[in-house]
Amino acid sequence: MESPDAWGITVGMVVDVTTYYLQMLSPSELRPSRAVVEGLEVRQARLPLPELNRFFYTAVGGEWYWIDRLGWTYEQWRQWVERPELETWLAHLEGTPAGYCELERQGETVNIAYFGLIPRFIGRGIGGVLLTRCLERAWAMGAKRLTVNTCTLDGPQALANYQARGFKLYRQETAPKELPDQPPGPWPGSRP
Repeated sequence: MESPDAWGITVGMVVDVTTYYLQMLSPSELRPSRAVVEGLEVRQARLPLPELNRFFYTAVGGEWYWIDRLGWTYEQWRQWVERPELETWLAHLEGTPAGYCELERQGETVNIAYFGLIPRFIGRGIGGVLLTRCLERAWAMGAKRLTVNTCTLDGPQALANYQARGFKLYRQETAPKELPDQPPGPWPGSRP
């Protein structure tokens, strides 16, 4: 067992994680969400802000073992968000941040680098609406192909939401991954 890192995370277990790779090859494959969520607004964060993306990464992914970026420095976050290939889209419910999506242009492909909701907003139809808007934007960016991957560590509705919007599985793989005994939560010490 390793010593805790700057976030107090100590690797305590190894689990097999299945990663699902999905793609959409045409705008006609998009199946938009028909949910109506009163008070929901989806907008692009036009000013790159490392603090914003880091906030959503920890707030959304803390319950799902999103730990790969936790050790990033401010400079690494800044370099990630200030690239012209990256767009960050936000969902707000009644003015409160509810979720986000990072769209990353990779040549003629647009990849959903990260997508998710803050846990208290799951189950309200927000994810389907946010994903629909982001996919519409990705196609408007001139993409020839959209990609996303999810895994067995993500929220239980992640794969179903991607497939409901029209993504199709083209590859999956399972590999062992070292993880802390429990997800880190949105900030160190937030879990009971």
